[in-house]
Amino acid sequence: MTPPLTPFPKFSLGIFAKTFPRSTVAATFDGVAALGLRSIQFNFSCCGLPTLPDRIEPALLDELRTLAKQRSLRFAAISATFNLIHPDPAVRSHGRDRLPVLAEAAKFLDCPLLTLCTGTRDPVDMWRAHPDNPSPAAWRDLRLSIDSALAATESSGILLGIEPETSNAVDSARSCRRLLDETNSPRLRVVMDPANLLSPGDLARQVDIIVAAFDLLGDSITLAHAKELGPDLRPDGRGPGRGVIDWPAYVQLLHSCRYAGPIVLHGLQEAETAPAVLYLSRIMEGVASFPAGRIRNVANS
Repeated sequence: MTPPLTPFPKFSLGIFAKTFPRSTVAATFDGVAALGLRSIQFNFSCCGLPTLPDRIEPALLDELRTLAKQRSLRFAAISATFNLIHPDPAVRSHGRDRLPVLAEAAKFLDCPLLTLCTGTRDPVDMWRAHPDNPSPAAWRDLRLSIDSALAATESSGILLGIEPETSNAVDSARSCRRLLDETNSPRLRVVMDPANLLSPGDLARQVDIIVAAFDLLGDSITLAHAKELGPDLRPDGRGPGRGVIDWPAYVQLLHSCRYAGPIVLHGLQEAETAPAVLYLSRIMEGVASFPAGRIRNVANS
């Protein structure tokens, strides 16, 4: 029997902790809590460490857990991004070898997910497109990196999240589905962000693209992101509701596939956060009361 839809709880929004650059983690968490948010995607750069540190002191983990608990914050994800198809194998190994450190930290912090970047052949910027990204050699390297990442974190049981992004090796919902099917691991999951499914020129058909992505990936989504785009379909620091993404359609689709986690804001300036939270909260409250039949028809609404 299909389970009933689970309405979004009120204030089921989260945010990247890096949105609030502060001199201390406590002040960063205060910035999140002041918005009424209860979920964060954390990056150890907020502590002055690399995103993938060699070591995390137990005292720091104790402090993070205490600070989060004091503010009723939950770690929805921890960023573990490195270039999974970097042209230099040593760079790939450097990132992979540090994943167990983050996985154990995530386990200690009751965080279910590490987020990855499927990468690019560009040697400098892991989010910049490169003509060799679609090559069979790049795909082989991606498969090897994913398999290694899963093996390196197996003992922790932590999930690994990949996100289809037009400039990366996994550049579409279809290639994301291919990777999930080939890997066939219950620990490899999807981070969904409508902004990263779109290229310049896709504005008129954005809902069709997003709906198709949910058709392929909806049952594998473990985290939802919310990044706004400007009229040129590029991120420019604005928050949801002040750009071109069809947020009602996106939230309806998340509800339709029974996603029950937070929608995590990112890519916005701190000044944009309060109106973005208000805007998305109102959409989420309305969508939670929609019957499933209406939600399924977003492509034609």
